Amino acid sequence: MLRFGILSTAKIGRELVVPAIQDAENCVVAAIASRDRAKARAMADRFSVPHAFGSYEEMLASDTIDAVYIPLPTSQHVEWSIKAADAGKHVLCEKPIALDAGEIGALIEARERNKVLICEAYMVTYSPVWRKVRALLAEGAIGRLRHVQGAFTYFNRDPGNMRNVPALGGGGLPDIGVYPTITTRFVTGREPVRVQASTDRDPDFGTDIYSSVRADFGDFELSFYISTQLAQRQVMVFHGDKGFIEVKSPFNADRYGAEEIELTNQSHGESQLFRFQDARQYKRQAEAFTRAALGENEEVVTLESSVNNQKLIDAIYRASEKDGWEAV
Repeated sequence: MLRFGILSTAKIGRELVVPAIQDAENCVVAAIASRDRAKARAMADRFSVPHAFGSYEEMLASDTIDAVYIPLPTSQHVEWSIKAADAGKHVLCEKPIALDAGEIGALIEARERNKVLICEAYMVTYSPVWRKVRALLAEGAIGRLRHVQGAFTYFNRDPGNMRNVPALGGGGLPDIGVYPTITTRFVTGREPVRVQASTDRDPDFGTDIYSSVRADFGDFELSFYISTQLAQRQVMVFHGDKGFIEVKSPFNADRYGAEEIELTNQSHGESQLFRFQDARQYKRQAEAFTRAALGENEEVVTLESSVNNQKLIDAIYRASEKDGWEAV
């Protein structure tokens, strides 16, 4: 069993990741750390976790854990991932793992010198939904892929929320723009070469709140929009010359809709529905990460893939400041 320590009592950990780890077959939460020991103890008691620490450093120095899950504000991801790796712990860090592709090189160096696993927590890549999309594309179910279309939106104007605080790494592209990009790259195995984009910022917060993006992958395009101040919506569509695939609840499985894929033929006269009753993508992520950390041959999100995804996000920001194409 891989023993996880949770670095903070953040909401995503409390509500999604810690329950998933506790439900997993090969790992367990052994410790919770917070800068407020009482908060750490309260969360530990809630999940029957044996150890609670009043500082992150204290937990990293402990031999009660083998790995850490990091759901801190984005601006702290690189710093604490390196500190955890230097403490000899494997690292599963929330996305985005960095705010600039150039920062990830230091994480690769930390991974290599400490011989640990460091992964960005893209739970979607472990979902049977997305693995089915990848398989359908590979078998030619829609023929030649020409266009991918996506959207991911929600409404949040809470000034205290980290997503609306630039100093903490807030903004729509770091928070949700990474999902249309990672999933498209995951299922196609292709990388973008150039991008066009426009981005709007909130006049009070200064964070990016809306982006419309067109990315050129060579023989197909990805177009998507994201927003932190629009009515909730998620969709991804893969359109080929023989049909198209629509992913109904592509990112937050079963929260924005059914965990389904619909494959429609060329004439729109026939469709097949693939339903996934037990996707539990956070549980699958924890189990896959554990297998990889323990030396098994397991597909995980590598830091090299994280570099490529962040390069695209960086290019979107640059493209938003100019007319025309920007190289990725």
